[in-house]
Amino acid sequence: MSTSMTPPEQATPRVAEVGTIRLGDRRRGAADTEADDVTRYAPEWLQLREPADAAARAAELLDPLRIRLANMPQRRSNGLVIHDLGCGTGSMGRWLAPRLDGPQHWVLNDRDPYLLHFAAVGSPRTAADGSRVTVETQRGDVSRLTADALKGASLVTASALLDVLTADQIEALAKACAGAGCPALLTLSVVGRVELTPADPLDTEIAEAFNAHQRRDDLLGPDAVTTACDAFARHGATVRVHPSAWRLGPDESALMAEWLRGWVGAAVEERPELAPRAGAYLRGRLAACEAGELKVVVHHSDLLALARPTGGAA
Repeated sequence: MSTSMTPPEQATPRVAEVGTIRLGDRRRGAADTEADDVTRYAPEWLQLREPADAAARAAELLDPLRIRLANMPQRRSNGLVIHDLGCGTGSMGRWLAPRLDGPQHWVLNDRDPYLLHFAAVGSPRTAADGSRVTVETQRGDVSRLTADALKGASLVTASALLDVLTADQIEALAKACAGAGCPALLTLSVVGRVELTPADPLDTEIAEAFNAHQRRDDLLGPDAVTTACDAFARHGATVRVHPSAWRLGPDESALMAEWLRGWVGAAVEERPELAPRAGAYLRGRLAACEAGELKVVVHHSDLLALARPTGGAA
């Protein structure tokens, strides 16, 4: 996931003690090969990061989104229909639904039925003005999204998704949104920059190795936002981007510790020669985290793509 990292595998236990939370495999957009071949994102990890996600998302993008939604013809008759791609446990809906007025119907889409259950149970029930919010779940793969699948949609949203897609998948997403005349709010994509205070000489090497890990298997990792901006613009959308950094300090020590394990673990998986130095580095960082002496900024970007309306929308 954005900040989507694969934890250290059994092949690299010398890096440090691995947390009990499985942060998840990076192949979120890959096609299913078998019915039971499901990428797992631990609900505990998604729950741990949810407050930081909520604090980071760019509320500045909501006003232009509200203006567009208010002028959509289907909004006036049927309320909003919002497709949440790769919804996980539904944190995007819990953040966004109470910030939008009017009746809403959320289509929660994820490859993992286990996470879909959490998303449905934990979904909000009322909008900002007290209107009703309803949900349905849909198991699916973002790589197969089409304009037909988005017919009647008011909005496509996703959180921590773009950076685990390929260029072809982002192109397909932009094309589908353009074909449906549907805006997209795509939040919390990593951009490849991390700041740790106090600094350490190994910070840069770990960050570079992690970024390389994010780009494995043709995934875009920190290049995703730029690629998405280009793709949506080619399809006629007006695109806005706003920073949405995690800012972690002593109050977020549990999240920081799990993030550190995953960040360093992915870096060592990419560059095993880092392991001897990375082990001591991670132990020191975790000790500073536990002592309340470490701060971390993980930079993300949020993207709002306002597709050209179809069907006579204003």
